[in-house]
Amino acid sequence: MSRVKFFVRSDTLSPPRQAHREEAIMVKIKHIAIRTPDPEKTAAFYKDVFGLKEVGQARTGYYLSDGHINLAILKAREQGTEESPRDASGYAGVHHFGFMVDDVDETRRKLEAAGARAMPSPADVRQAAASGARSYYEVKFRGPDNQEIDISETGWIEG
Repeated sequence: MSRVKFFVRSDTLSPPRQAHREEAIMVKIKHIAIRTPDPEKTAAFYKDVFGLKEVGQARTGYYLSDGHINLAILKAREQGTEESPRDASGYAGVHHFGFMVDDVDETRRKLEAAGARAMPSPADVRQAAASGARSYYEVKFRGPDNQEIDISETGWIEG
């Protein structure tokens, strides 16, 4: 992936920012939004299982965060609007999202205790390699609104 490069004339910077910057910081995901018929139940699920913190309230839901990525839990609309026609029932929303956890087995128990459903094999468990730099393991569940959630102890595989 290439990085965005920009150059700044040093005579246009104020003294504290005098350092010459050649590369911008990589863009980061700001949030993921989920529409649900029961925002309170869905927010409680992500707080209880993954320890997300409530950082605000939306007009029709909740804002949660892990300190890096925010999750907007919003009430599903009865019908789409001109602004957001896909908000109607049956629209294609978030496909899945993944959480990097310290202990897959412990998190699996929390998910099951919270009512999440394990997805059937072989789609739920993938092991890219038994060991080595490219090994990766994840387990998939369905959340309270049938979202696909994967959990793993490692982040993305670097190519």
